Amino acid sequence: MNGTIDLVPKKVFLTKGVGRHKHQLASFELALRDAGIEKCNLVPVSSILPPFAEIIPREKGLQYLRPGEVTFVVMSRNASNEPNRLLAASVGVAVPADKGVHGYLSEHHSFGETEEKAGDYAEDLAATFLASTLGLEFDVEQSWDEKERLFKMSGKIVRTSNITQSAIVDKNGLWTTVVAAAVLILQDSIDRVEKKEAALSPQKQPNPV
Repeated sequence: MNGTIDLVPKKVFLTKGVGRHKHQLASFELALRDAGIEKCNLVPVSSILPPFAEIIPREKGLQYLRPGEVTFVVMSRNASNEPNRLLAASVGVAVPADKGVHGYLSEHHSFGETEEKAGDYAEDLAATFLASTLGLEFDVEQSWDEKERLFKMSGKIVRTSNITQSAIVDKNGLWTTVVAAAVLILQDSIDRVEKKEAALSPQKQPNPV
């Protein structure tokens, strides 16, 4: 150990949440609680999925977080107190076939879009960013379904997905906040959890002579 921290995340998990309250900030706090990330000091970063990063389930990812820890996220957020207004927040993911190449995470938030439409848009953004980086030729005016088929047929983009939270503001105009996030896990957090698990696991007994 040289005392430095490797700031290239090794694992990523996706999460989302919604919160409602008469105060806007409180609704954001409740949305973070719903997403399971309210105990962290969240630092928004831009939209690169690191090479070799493993996308893991939310339940597994949450175990790597500690209260008060500085945690990097690619996060989309939206809020409104306009009665009956539809809002959405989404993060799109595009994973290259070559694990040694970086992928993309894209943020999108909107009003008046369904969860499916907002998710497709965010996914389209991430895939388009990755495709242009990989040198794939495509028509930007094509629908997402057409581009998705083209990108996957190329063999260079192995998977696209999204995490999206939508909500409708209630008729009384409570502040409603939606969040969607890709949470980035550093090797330091992984080592800490693995060390703890190793300490708790039963020690192997020596074979009797």
